[in-house]
Amino acid sequence: MAYSVRPEFSALYSIFTSDADSIGAHLISIRAHRSVDDPMLVTTGSDIILFPGSGRAPVTESFRTSTRGFVELTAISHLGVAVPYIIRARELGDPAWQGDAHRLIDRILKVRAVNSEAYWRETAAVAAWAGMESKIADLVDYSCDVTLGFLRRGLQDQTRMSFEHLRRHFLDPVDSADVPVPMNDMMAGTFGLVLLDSSHRIIGWLRNQVLDWERLMVIISGRAGRTTAGLTWQTNSMCHLLWQASEHRLSPERLYIAPHAPSLILDNLSDDASREALEAQFRAIWINIRVSVELGRSMFEGYPAFRPVINNASVIDEKTESLGVLPTVQSPQDRRAIMTRLRFVMEDPAQQLANATAHYIIDQLCACDNRPADVVVPGFTNMNYPRRALEP
Repeated sequence: MAYSVRPEFSALYSIFTSDADSIGAHLISIRAHRSVDDPMLVTTGSDIILFPGSGRAPVTESFRTSTRGFVELTAISHLGVAVPYIIRARELGDPAWQGDAHRLIDRILKVRAVNSEAYWRETAAVAAWAGMESKIADLVDYSCDVTLGFLRRGLQDQTRMSFEHLRRHFLDPVDSADVPVPMNDMMAGTFGLVLLDSSHRIIGWLRNQVLDWERLMVIISGRAGRTTAGLTWQTNSMCHLLWQASEHRLSPERLYIAPHAPSLILDNLSDDASREALEAQFRAIWINIRVSVELGRSMFEGYPAFRPVINNASVIDEKTESLGVLPTVQSPQDRRAIMTRLRFVMEDPAQQLANATAHYIIDQLCACDNRPADVVVPGFTNMNYPRRALEP
């Protein structure tokens, strides 16, 4: 006999939440109506949107790929990973590795030809990097030069295309005249500079909104980096940024990470009808989660309560062999922790790659009242990149 659910059971099941006219929908509607004046912040992988409440129009700020300087510096940061990818392809017997190496060389040469202090000052023109443009141009030229040299030598002598050689002569050389700044430090520096810009702008933007942090409803919506990343407070750098920007007034329990929430595209906020529909949709998502939280407290009062963990970072030393959480960077000179974070974010699928430097940069910005010039960026501020041949 084929199985089918009796309609009486289906009707009882649907009356709770699945029907549009369900008991759950009624409660969510009531709660949403009572929260219509509360501000709501929605962040995506590239934008942050504030719905002030009471029907007022949203305000937005963008970061990541749509912002100045991001693609340029990230392209340079990727050099430190592109070479290992080519080496791994060679190890696996892929005949295309040489073609990839030549293509990379060609594109590096083209970037090196246009890299200049004037480009970083006048074209990229990133406010957070003001006064750093010449050194950034030095970093870019140096990184291109070192990568070109490694690839050319590797193409001539394939025994050099090994991970041992890569570590000793590219990523992490010690006292090397040819590679005075390890490419690992360059990656930390470029990560840090990108985070310095985006964090500086977002912190400033948030503080200019004069938010009621205690009432703020926050949703981190959709994908944040890799498909497996950023699903917890500890692995999503936006959580830490919002908490620090609020001067710790934002309660972690009012921030919900919703990887399966619908896309929020800024163009859909252009007309009143679409804006109102999107705002209502995201308020319903937040309230739906909140209702369960509130009922859990009332239903199970007297039992141990859930408390969000804000920070579970660890401190490492020379004897540390492995760890399950990101290590704390004690200072810009704490190179072992910085390099460990670079490794950690690549090995832990839950981590956003930006977490290599995000927490340290955010903390330093908030400690110096959001003044980028006062932040020591590991791998950049404390590194002496060889001077490039100055452009005419």
